[in-house]
Amino acid sequence: MERPRAEPVVAIVGRPNVGKSTLFNRIVGQRRAIVGDEPGMTRDRIYGRAEHRGRPFVVVDTGGLLPGAQELVAQEVVRQAQQAIEEAAALIFVVDAREDLTPLDRELADLLRRCGKPVFVAVNKVDVPTAAAFTGAFYALGFREIYPISAEHGIGVDDMLDAVVACLPETPSEVAVETAPEELPQIKVAIIGRPNVGKSTLLNALTGTDRAIVSPIPGTTRDAVDEEVVVDGTRFVFVDTAGIRRKGKTKLLAEKLSVIMARRHIRLADVVLLVLDATEGIVNLDATIGGYAHEAGRAIILCVNKWDAAPSKDKAAFVERVRAELRFLEYAPIAFLSAERRAGLSQLFPLIRRCYEAASRRIPTAELNRFFQSLELPPELRGRYITQVGIRPPTFVVFAATREPLHFSIERYLINRIREAFDFFGTPIRIKVKPKRGAREPSVLRPAR
Repeated sequence: MERPRAEPVVAIVGRPNVGKSTLFNRIVGQRRAIVGDEPGMTRDRIYGRAEHRGRPFVVVDTGGLLPGAQELVAQEVVRQAQQAIEEAAALIFVVDAREDLTPLDRELADLLRRCGKPVFVAVNKVDVPTAAAFTGAFYALGFREIYPISAEHGIGVDDMLDAVVACLPETPSEVAVETAPEELPQIKVAIIGRPNVGKSTLLNALTGTDRAIVSPIPGTTRDAVDEEVVVDGTRFVFVDTAGIRRKGKTKLLAEKLSVIMARRHIRLADVVLLVLDATEGIVNLDATIGGYAHEAGRAIILCVNKWDAAPSKDKAAFVERVRAELRFLEYAPIAFLSAERRAGLSQLFPLIRRCYEAASRRIPTAELNRFFQSLELPPELRGRYITQVGIRPPTFVVFAATREPLHFSIERYLINRIREAFDFFGTPIRIKVKPKRGAREPSVLRPAR
């Protein structure tokens, strides 16, 4: 299992709430990291690819550093940031121009100075030119490279990046694969589920890394954390999303934004791993989260995690319960595993690839219509035809002799027969009806959906 990361790494570090994530988003050119006024928004390492003056590099956003913190999550944030510092070729140390130089800034400066790596001090929130005069105090940190910037408005960021890329090594410090990542086929996989079911543990286990913070505290993950691995010539991009709660349970802004971002990553994924907790069984929230993925048309694999700690080891009974509670996901395969013990993970890569290939499959129109004419069809569909108009999810248009929507039983019959005939494994199927020109108007009474 290989991890592709060929470009040099630039790490953004600093104490909480100085604008690191805003600068990260500015550099990568998209909103990857959650931004808000609440301290401690970012916790895990967030990576993004960037380019400046033709020089590609990887930028990593880290959580606000609080050396000596006693809380578990704060300690994990520091550990994650330290790992980013170790792999970085250069460091951007973000401080706040609107606040005086703090003891924590000085402590972090001492820590970064001992690293022996190029450090560029970004004096953030300098929104007007006259405010640059207040950056002089930050020379007391002991670094020569001081840059007044506004990450929010982009002021001064280019000048700082000119200096940063100039110090980066010409050749990558770490080449994980001989083939460039862009040349490999890619499957993007979102790991979703309610809080504390083991999503971050699963990401770490699948990628063989320590990328996501794992703790027993629900809601530890906020940003979507992604990591890439290459298996059998395919690049898998795994995205660990924040645990999705019911609307009434999300109080903090960070949690609300996390849920929004999680649902966005579901829409952007090719395949979704819906993580279920074997020790707690199926709950209503599992169905709600699964519904998000189903409505988005994503291929889905149901991952029953913590199977080693399940009160009963009767897989058949558990499958029956899952199928009863999540009827609308009857097409989704079920995998039993233990992310913590790294048991049952080898089955996931073939399952992901098979689901992706099925969701991407196109059936020639002639072959599809030969199959269609062989079915037992209702009168309004006899002699008509069908064509595939989309993939991910596979989407079909049926030309009918009526403007009425298909009865749900007919639609279900068509979906089941199409799935069986063409092996649309693990993916939802969409059926649309297009009436023939001059088709009869729908009747006043029609079967309820």
